Amino acid sequence: MKLEELSALEVSFYRLIETLIIKKAENEQFTVRLSSERSQFTRFNHAKVRQTGCVADGWIELTLMADKRSSVRQFPFTGNWDVDWQLAYAALQELRDELILLPIDSYLVLPSGNNTSREIHYGNLLAAEAVVPTVLELVAELDFTGIYAGGVVIKAYGDSNGQKHWFATDSFTLDYSLFTTSEQAVKGTFAGSDWDKSTYVAKISEAKKQLELLSRPAKELPRGQYKTYFAPAAVADLLIMLSWGSLSEADIQQGNSALAALWRQEKQLSTAFSLKENFQRGLVPRFNELGEIAALELPIIEKGDLINTLVNSRTAKEYEKNANGANSSETLRAPEVSPGNLVFEQILPTLDTGLYVSNLHYLNWSDRQTGRITGMTRYACFWVENGEIIAPIENLRFDESLYRFWGENLVDLTTFQEFIPEVGTYESRQLGGSLVPGMLVEDFTYTL
Repeated sequence: MKLEELSALEVSFYRLIETLIIKKAENEQFTVRLSSERSQFTRFNHAKVRQTGCVADGWIELTLMADKRSSVRQFPFTGNWDVDWQLAYAALQELRDELILLPIDSYLVLPSGNNTSREIHYGNLLAAEAVVPTVLELVAELDFTGIYAGGVVIKAYGDSNGQKHWFATDSFTLDYSLFTTSEQAVKGTFAGSDWDKSTYVAKISEAKKQLELLSRPAKELPRGQYKTYFAPAAVADLLIMLSWGSLSEADIQQGNSALAALWRQEKQLSTAFSLKENFQRGLVPRFNELGEIAALELPIIEKGDLINTLVNSRTAKEYEKNANGANSSETLRAPEVSPGNLVFEQILPTLDTGLYVSNLHYLNWSDRQTGRITGMTRYACFWVENGEIIAPIENLRFDESLYRFWGENLVDLTTFQEFIPEVGTYESRQLGGSLVPGMLVEDFTYTL
């Protein structure tokens, strides 16, 4: 997006906020959230272009609050003032008519701060015409499937109290798979704000090596417990589960959290495991749905102990806690797991005999109260003997407690971390991702 186009959107958004402040009734308050993007999407199949094009999209979410009631409307945001104000005014009138019909919300939180922020992160992305030749240059002879999404994503906020936030970032993701003739696959992701050819070359080269290993006859393993190395992408899959009823203060208070025993100090994770929210990379906005700004860093688990939960203002009001800028769902937004002592060259020798797991899928809680997670291995996963990859494995289902694989059975974490991006594009391109190391675990339980 050109600078002048980005600036025009920002001016139009703030004009909308200022006009709503003038038009609101004395007893009314409101918040306005903007999500907008200008993105290039290119989908590949069999190393050929299946679909390509540019998307310009944006929507506003207007929340009106009055007399301890609130309601929400969404409408498109075009940057054209006449169109946008007409949509906003119609939404405002609809919300006024609706509010009087709604029940009182005892824990409604009104905008109250005076925060303002403005972050614009410029990147060095591939030009639209360069995406296809650059991506396919290294994989033209392979069965390559994937989707490239790149461009600017904008998140913004304003409210009746005068808070204003603007966040815009250039970013790209390439979510891809390489397939063998027997339809086994190696999966990878490449993401960032600057396209770096050498990094892309290294990722594709490693994927090609794994593709050759996948051509060997697959080994079928009996269910049981195996020493397992989880690559960073698999660690990120497990980490996502902590946003599903674990770190939320509301879930703790309501008895739904998988980390309740850790919170009560009845259990402890390994001293090698530390987790924090780290917004310093500038990949996601720090402000939440009420314009509150999270700290640049928030330690969550430190050397196995739970020292902070994610607390939004609504939860804080209901349970008399202190809010820390968490979002409405109290989920991780910029998680980072600290590295350990296992160097890359020693992964296979230290594993010795066991499983090398690249990816996981279909994860869910099998018993949330005990922290048990179930899921399946996926893509390039291998059987290792005496520090050497022997054969790919048939897919396995696992069922294991986080108190074991991040607790007593955690051998070590790698010295390196990888950024595993969010690649979702439902409704809009997702921002952020997880910065995680690989990890080595004893006696990981595979059930099927």
